[in-house]
Amino acid sequence: MIETQNQANIEAKMDLETTRVDFTNAAAFEEALTAACSFRGDVTLELKDGSAIEGYVFDLKRTNAAPHAVRILPKDGRSRITVEQSTIQTLCFTGKDAAAGKTWENWMRRYAEKKLKGEAADIESETLD
Repeated sequence: MIETQNQANIEAKMDLETTRVDFTNAAAFEEALTAACSFRGDVTLELKDGSAIEGYVFDLKRTNAAPHAVRILPKDGRSRITVEQSTIQTLCFTGKDAAAGKTWENWMRRYAEKKLKGEAADIESETLD
């Protein structure tokens, strides 16, 4: 059962890697913002003024009063930016989730398979690309 749940989570995260959500679908947009916070790849925020910010979303600022905001670490190396949610036109999952499919259980399974085949099995991690 755990293996099935892990596989479902991996597939869901892989599906996110090409997802674009417009602010006009409020429910889907809120869900995408929440998913962006746990997504371990880059997202692109396309803003209503025509500009875009690509980077890692690390926090959602939610209070009882507006404005809600997204905190993002831009890919271009600028310092953290807070973007008001009302200024976002579209949220795009543009990066690869670097940790998708790389659970401890999967690593142990691959390690054991190599050992059983008599292949060299080491503790080095896989490349992110």
